Amino acid sequence: MNQATMKKSPAMQLEAPRIEHGKELRIAGLRQHYTSETMKDIPELWQRFAPHIGNVPGQVGYVAYGLCFNALSPDGMDYLAGVEVSGSSGLPGEFSVATIPAQKYAVFSHREHVSKLYQTLDAIDKWLPGSGFEAASGTAEVPNFFERYSEEFDPQTGMGGMEVWIPIKS
Repeated sequence: MNQATMKKSPAMQLEAPRIEHGKELRIAGLRQHYTSETMKDIPELWQRFAPHIGNVPGQVGYVAYGLCFNALSPDGMDYLAGVEVSGSSGLPGEFSVATIPAQKYAVFSHREHVSKLYQTLDAIDKWLPGSGFEAASGTAEVPNFFERYSEEFDPQTGMGGMEVWIPIKS
């Protein structure tokens, strides 16, 4: 799904996805551009964003999201670490806001350490062509896919409550 999946990774057993009809979400957070060489720096973006979780104006709940834009671009991709918000007023100046449209998703659980997320993405890339589903295209403003970190995710251990949401055509 992104350049990180180009790394050689051991085969991961992919659980069957569940199909969800996701609602529209407005996500606010820190956004940065990454190349295949700098993708390893995404955890630093999360470290910068983490102190904001629970303190973002208009924040809805405590689920965090990692949005991946332009994931298939040879020039790299944009990644936004954020939370759902009810509106964009009062947000810090360095924050970006993105809207995830209501659409159909194949949702994959990730039960390994967060650092192994690329293995799940690689397994999804291998699964998708023969699945009978077709990924919906993202744009510069609509993510190709996103990671969802529920309240069960523990940033200290890097474990629990992680999912990858792939938009699929109906």
